[in-house]
Amino acid sequence: MRIHYFQHMPYEGLGNIEHWIREKNFPLTSTKFYEELKLPNFNDFDWLIIMGGPMSVHDEDKYPWLIKEKNFIKDAINDNKIVFGICLGSQLIAETLGVNVHPNTEKEIGWFPVKFTDAGKSNEIFKSFPEEMTVLHWHGDTFELPSGSIHLAESQCTKNQAFAIHKVIGLQFHLEVNETNLKNMIKFGRDDLISSQFVQNEKEILENTNHIKKNNEFMTKLLENILEIF
Repeated sequence: MRIHYFQHMPYEGLGNIEHWIREKNFPLTSTKFYEELKLPNFNDFDWLIIMGGPMSVHDEDKYPWLIKEKNFIKDAINDNKIVFGICLGSQLIAETLGVNVHPNTEKEIGWFPVKFTDAGKSNEIFKSFPEEMTVLHWHGDTFELPSGSIHLAESQCTKNQAFAIHKVIGLQFHLEVNETNLKNMIKFGRDDLISSQFVQNEKEILENTNHIKKNNEFMTKLLENILEIF
């Protein structure tokens, strides 16, 4: 399984996904948009992973490479690649599939539970997952569900937390982060930590890093499920 990933900021990398890929000894390549715009050939990968970032999918004036990235994602989906997006990655997929990405009613940042829908509970992607789990959120935007997709998960703040359609999976929340990732997200995203019902402060976020180990286990299980299905 040849994996290529898109990274938008230095501090939002693969996290424990990379550990899983290295253990599997899968070939791994990347496009780091903050360094250079170098997209792969479609014959050179089987699975595209799209990571998060602080920008909006609509910030094309500030980040003109978003246009080429979205076109590439669309072509990857049409080429029947496995496409897996996290946070911004899921929003980019959603817009590519023709639905609206827009500001959520509130920002959602910190450790909050997500619940699987009935469709999510029965979906093979989340086989052996609990019905509810506490995960890391860091987003102000949300997406509508693409036509024909399966609504997999939701939270109190955000209705659409996960979806799947064919070989495409989008997660609004983060299961991949390690402590280094998290501390850097806080360092570069402190302006997001406003006083709000669904935004935890820095102290609250760092006091709950005990969730990281379990989240990483969930991510590994998710990757294994995707590998088994596709």
